[in-house]
Amino acid sequence: MSSMRLSVIVIMLFVLAGCGGPRAVLGLPVTPSPATQTLATVPVYVVTTRARSNNLSLPYSAERSKTLNFAKLEIAIPRNHVPGRVEASGRIPDPSRHFSAATYQPIDGRQEFIKQLNTALAQRPQEDREIFIFVHGYNNNFADSVFRNAQIVHDYNIKAVSLHYAWPSGASIPLYVFDRDSALVGRRGLAETIEIAARTNAKRVVVVGHSMGAYVVTEALRDLALRGRTSTLKRLGGVVLAAPDIDVDVFLSQLDDIGEVPRPFTIIVSKRDRALGLSRRLAGGHPRVGSGQEVATLQKREIAVIDVSDIDGGRHNVFASSPTLMEVVNNDALIRSILREDQGPVGQTILADGASVVEGAASLVIFLPSRILGGLAQASAGQ
Repeated sequence: MSSMRLSVIVIMLFVLAGCGGPRAVLGLPVTPSPATQTLATVPVYVVTTRARSNNLSLPYSAERSKTLNFAKLEIAIPRNHVPGRVEASGRIPDPSRHFSAATYQPIDGRQEFIKQLNTALAQRPQEDREIFIFVHGYNNNFADSVFRNAQIVHDYNIKAVSLHYAWPSGASIPLYVFDRDSALVGRRGLAETIEIAARTNAKRVVVVGHSMGAYVVTEALRDLALRGRTSTLKRLGGVVLAAPDIDVDVFLSQLDDIGEVPRPFTIIVSKRDRALGLSRRLAGGHPRVGSGQEVATLQKREIAVIDVSDIDGGRHNVFASSPTLMEVVNNDALIRSILREDQGPVGQTILADGASVVEGAASLVIFLPSRILGGLAQASAGQ
């Protein structure tokens, strides 16, 4: 391979990474001064197939662990936080200006982990006794991913117990293939994580995967289905794949193996996602699910599709960084109704072609699954 061709590939991967700036560190042990004031602290429970390290700034490395590791962190969000951003530092973070870990507590084994999750669930009102599992994407170190989890929980006002699944990304721009292999290695760990969450007292478990993390999610669901873990799959109260970096044919094959998908099953797509466009080129031109070219096919598979092409640039991380999406999700009950399939009166918001334009975000388009569209058509005919 020529040096010029290698340089082009590295540049493509840099754009595909979708993130610049310093590589985040937790900053442990953090010793804020008495005058330090933070905006909020987000508790995040962690399951990871990353290997333990002796470096408290990054207590889990890019090495692959054959066993699950458990922990709880409290992530401090700085007062200068701008919704959608993760203000990180590659050096010892200043808690007044950067995301940082206020505490880090390793947890010894599944049973103790379940016990702590149940304690956290019991401290919430009945309606908030849910577990939110977030699975990060390509080119993330441990701090990158856990900070992003905390940012999403805070900015979207998520009341559920946050459970972060950290698979062993190499956290290096040229290691796209390594990360793809690590995603496959990490699928069983996520399947075990979902089984652990299903054993708690949570009313429901919701799983969100971003980019290559969506591939980990679909592989984990496939693993559970092939091993006959139907009771675990039934405990899922929703799956969201944001900008999934998955070959369309691979995804359809995964759906065949999964069988009946958890409901609701929602995919966030963007035709303006340059990262997925480059991923497609790296994959020899095969389309990615997150590029939004196969909406009709997904609808027939009982999947809702949210097209964010024209929302705040439609970038690869728009699901986590968009002020518009945050405002809609935090203030518009219609979005929550669609994602939970709690079908109330939707009136004129449903268009003739099945696309729903949400008031307050005219460029946000939701394509409902065929099953729901059929029900709406019947209800309309009966009026």
